[in-house]
Amino acid sequence: MKNLLLLCIALLIVIQGRAQSVRRITDQHIVNQQERMVFKQWDKKKFTPTKGFLGLNPNYWLTWAWHPNYPKKDRRPLSGNGEQTQRILLVAAMKSTEEAYTKHADTLRNTALIEMLNYVGAISDTDPLWQLYYSAEFQSLYQVNSTSALEGTEAGVKDYLSRTGVLQWFLDESTALLERLQAARSTNLDRGSRIMAYHRMLDEYRKLRSIWETKKQQAKRFLSLAKTVSGQRQHDNTSLDSPGRTDVQIADDVLRKSKL
Repeated sequence: MKNLLLLCIALLIVIQGRAQSVRRITDQHIVNQQERMVFKQWDKKKFTPTKGFLGLNPNYWLTWAWHPNYPKKDRRPLSGNGEQTQRILLVAAMKSTEEAYTKHADTLRNTALIEMLNYVGAISDTDPLWQLYYSAEFQSLYQVNSTSALEGTEAGVKDYLSRTGVLQWFLDESTALLERLQAARSTNLDRGSRIMAYHRMLDEYRKLRSIWETKKQQAKRFLSLAKTVSGQRQHDNTSLDSPGRTDVQIADDVLRKSKL
């Protein structure tokens, strides 16, 4: 009984296995077409169905009569003119074009950044030429005031320059020049034009300083001469009014002084 049960179970397993198995059906016509379409060069001998004896195979005519040029055409996607080959070439061309566009865009970006750095006035302080030269040359202009302008000048000269308005003229000119300099530094301007503006204003500032020093020297000389003339007049008046001198002596003294 036990052996019979085992035999039945074995038969059921075999029957179930055969029922689940799938028979692989291979059609040589399909295989030939797959090989032709994928990787193999076409072989005319593999054109199936063939003509048969004396070309009497009806399947051949039913199949290839409608496609007479098909055996002559290479259908492989990776052939010289295949679709996949053309697709690969197109992808390569598109990649090359994309790289060219990317390079062009990067060039435009870098050029735009350089131009922005050349024009933006907000970063003019970082200009190497300003840092190395012009900032030191214009440093005294930022510090101009009545005290610094009259530094090292005598008290009488200071009073004269303040009283005559020469000091105020120098301060006004310095303030106007400083405003122009600050405008050149803060305005969006080409770097070359900004440097040329620095150069022109530095030349004007040097001329202004030279004129200011000349005016201080002239004021000092004028005050010295005025003091000398005043003292001479007092001396002349004392000499003219001194007793014991005749009119002729006084006249001769006046003539002699006038010749001097």
